[in-house]
Amino acid sequence: MRDSFEQHLSGKYASLSAKLKEAADFVVANPVDVATRSLRTISKDAKLSPATFSRLSTALGYNSYEDLKDVMRVAIEHRANTFSHRVEVLQQRHDDGDQGFLTQHINDCARNVQQLGASLEPEVLEACIERLHSARRVLVLGALGSTGTAEYFTYMANFIADNWSMASRMGASLASGLVGMSDADVLIVMTKPPFARSAINAAREAHEAQAFVIVITDTHTCPALPFASAALITASDSQHFFSSYASTLVLCEIMIGMLAGRAGAQAQARIAEVEHRNRRLNEVRDD
Repeated sequence: MRDSFEQHLSGKYASLSAKLKEAADFVVANPVDVATRSLRTISKDAKLSPATFSRLSTALGYNSYEDLKDVMRVAIEHRANTFSHRVEVLQQRHDDGDQGFLTQHINDCARNVQQLGASLEPEVLEACIERLHSARRVLVLGALGSTGTAEYFTYMANFIADNWSMASRMGASLASGLVGMSDADVLIVMTKPPFARSAINAAREAHEAQAFVIVITDTHTCPALPFASAALITASDSQHFFSSYASTLVLCEIMIGMLAGRAGAQAQARIAEVEHRNRRLNEVRDD
């Protein structure tokens, strides 16, 4: 990860000339403008020459002003995608009297589900279901915000199959779950920004073991995708501070439904037995 502008500046600010300090102060005070506007415009607003900003870039160790600008752009994009910034935006909307979050979020989730239907490649999904159906073992990993969705996915699957398990559940070692994986097995990884290192590392380990790796994420920039045998992208856009999992849940239900459709009489018998034991253990009420 490249160093921030502030990191570059902190160790060299004292040695800068008065003009370069003035330019540096302007960059710190106006990061969005620097990241998005032309050097000519920045120079005019700062009342400094373009050459001053170029000299500042060189003094701080950048190859050019464009390199400095690129660092500022990445920093702005990162901040715009942090949970803390997004909740700040939500709170500002509330303070401004905006009461439309309910309708907006429902519409966002509906649009994400519609986009899922339009973007899912049937042949990719079918290949995933076929591998899940024939797998010796299926391991599901969903760290951080994806943990609950992964657990729900595994819970549904356990009604129709006995070879699914959830990685790192209840303190279990992730490594122990990955031991012995081969081309007969499937690893399902769920991860969304900020990406969990454990998910990326597990995808790599399973890929190297020649297991079939299904990565469920919401962006084509997910660092686990290079290790995926199949990628399933689910939109998560919303005004919420947290990634929406509505379309991911729908995808999980689709996959389990398709899997149940080809599971045959054995799955029917298993579901009946699960329901019978639930009643015997008083885990559910019949009324």
